[in-house]
Amino acid sequence: MIAIDHVLVSDQMVSEQFVCDLHKCKGACCVDGDAGAPLDKEELKKIDEVFDAVIPYLNKESITEIDKQGRYVYDKEFGWVTPTIKSKICVYGIKDADGIVKCGIEQAYLDGKVKWKKPISCHLFPVIVKKSKNSAAEYANYEPREDNCKAACALGKKLKVPVYQFLKEPLIRKFGQSFYDALDATAKHLQTKK
Repeated sequence: MIAIDHVLVSDQMVSEQFVCDLHKCKGACCVDGDAGAPLDKEELKKIDEVFDAVIPYLNKESITEIDKQGRYVYDKEFGWVTPTIKSKICVYGIKDADGIVKCGIEQAYLDGKVKWKKPISCHLFPVIVKKSKNSAAEYANYEPREDNCKAACALGKKLKVPVYQFLKEPLIRKFGQSFYDALDATAKHLQTKK
């Protein structure tokens, strides 16, 4: 583990390589899981703020499901999460012409319709952040899906991109620039010791 401020980072974020390969996995992280994407309480307001701009990107099935379940739901095990369709695809997931599932919220962001990119748990994937029981610390663990992320692990190795570098933008978004700089310096220091 690497400790930076109140965050404990798994060693694999520095030692393993990862680059999403959407043409191979087809956005499986938006489809596969026990619940929708975990949401911070502040993100519930963000979804409400961007919702009207995101609706045009969603299909009828997603809109029907949101009408039934709401824009977000509370799961006993995971807390606040995005709703899913039949316990599979996230209601904010949209398929492009190649059958790749992408985020409707992120597409609205890329089109300049909203200023919020997407839930941080989605942006950070395959790193999962959890708070300690007393909330004094956070754990950032690298947890790729065994089957779905095989191609991303292979592409990361081929391109020699460590997990933390691939996730630079969301790590800075979640923990700040000084956290990322400290993680980068630690990773470089560990490399020189090999």
